[in-house]
Amino acid sequence: MCLESSLGWKRGGVVEISCLEVIRELSNYIDDDVTKQLREQIIAHLPSCAHCTAIYDGLRNTITLTGDGRAFELPAGFSERLRMKLGRSGN
Repeated sequence: MCLESSLGWKRGGVVEISCLEVIRELSNYIDDDVTKQLREQIIAHLPSCAHCTAIYDGLRNTITLTGDGRAFELPAGFSERLRMKLGRSGN
């Protein structure tokens, strides 16, 4: 059960939190910069909420891709095609 705006529900001894609060705290959660209680609430929320889980997975993937320092070689001609498309959209 996903609670989009309700606070204070209890499941298994953990007070549930809203999707808004989970999304607001995901970056801190990933950085391990939340209280023990908030961590438990987020852990309890994610398995039951596909929306928050998708945002969490996307954020984690973005951090992984941008943080590992790898560079990707672009396909031949990509830069020229991109410039052409950007030039057309600016007209």
